Amino acid sequence: MDNFYLEGTPKTPQIEFNALNGVLEISGRSIPENSIEFYRPLLQWLDDYASCPKPQSTMVMKMEYFNTSSSKCLIDLFRKLEKIHLQGANVYVKWYYDEEDEDMQHSGEDFREILRLPIQMICLQEEDSD
Repeated sequence: MDNFYLEGTPKTPQIEFNALNGVLEISGRSIPENSIEFYRPLLQWLDDYASCPKPQSTMVMKMEYFNTSSSKCLIDLFRKLEKIHLQGANVYVKWYYDEEDEDMQHSGEDFREILRLPIQMICLQEEDSD
């Protein structure tokens, strides 16, 4: 199975899905013109991955911002990971957020509430400039 990579843009996140090591990463901003079209290939890739997932998969979320339509697509993506997890593979989510970004923190907490996936919240603290 091939890896999946998309370079990020000012409106779309960078995507790095590695089928060999089971690390799936989404980072940046997600405000595409058409979220469904943007996320469709990711969801198709996950369908293929689900047929033979790694014993452990880690979803790394390093989002700066995502709009409402992207949120719906992310739920669809997490539901696919949840299914893989419930079928016996270990799937973990690492949700990174800036310590000053309460919206992104709350979004991660909301996903954790509605999904049957272990989601680790990781606060990124600003380094002291002294």
